[in-house]
Amino acid sequence: MKWERLPLGPLQTNCYVLSNSEKEALIFDPGGEAPKLNNLLKARKLKPLAIFLTHAHFDHIGAVEDVRKEWGIPVYIHKNEQHWLQDPSSNGSQLFLAHIIQSSEADEIIRGEGKLEIGSFHFEIFETPGHSPGSVSYYFEEAGVVFSGDALFEGSIGRTDLPGGDHAQLIKSIHEKLLNLPEETIVLSGHGLETTIGQEMDSNPFLNGF
Repeated sequence: MKWERLPLGPLQTNCYVLSNSEKEALIFDPGGEAPKLNNLLKARKLKPLAIFLTHAHFDHIGAVEDVRKEWGIPVYIHKNEQHWLQDPSSNGSQLFLAHIIQSSEADEIIRGEGKLEIGSFHFEIFETPGHSPGSVSYYFEEAGVVFSGDALFEGSIGRTDLPGGDHAQLIKSIHEKLLNLPEETIVLSGHGLETTIGQEMDSNPFLNGF
């Protein structure tokens, strides 16, 4: 499997495309600039199977509707944020942007943790709330990567001062879910560069002393 990072939208949020040898692809957090993402998929001759959201803040969902329509694929989101796609107040676009972001309802609702198969992809879903109430992370053991959204960054963690944020809950999520992964696991975050679980265990100042 191969992954590709594509910063998109007003905050240059990391969208990721994970593809396999059969040219199937999964899309994570299409934050904006749908034509740019769609053109990349076409240039790579990929066949997208689904869109997975780590959470539903505006900078992670800006291109959801256009990409879904372009490829006719389902959108997955956690139950705690399933209405945020339609609600500019909840997703933050009403407060932070000059325009609102809305899309139709998600096609698939994530109701808990567990394993999921789509196409030839096999992966695990972890509930990692704290940055937002419906934050999830997607772990692909075979590829050695976890898509952490805005839970864990290189040398940092997600902000918790937005509605539904909870600092103690976020720290708990990171320690109980993410830091239990193999240390060599690559962390693909919502912003910034990739890191590893081992690196964050050793040097992330927000996680020391917990």
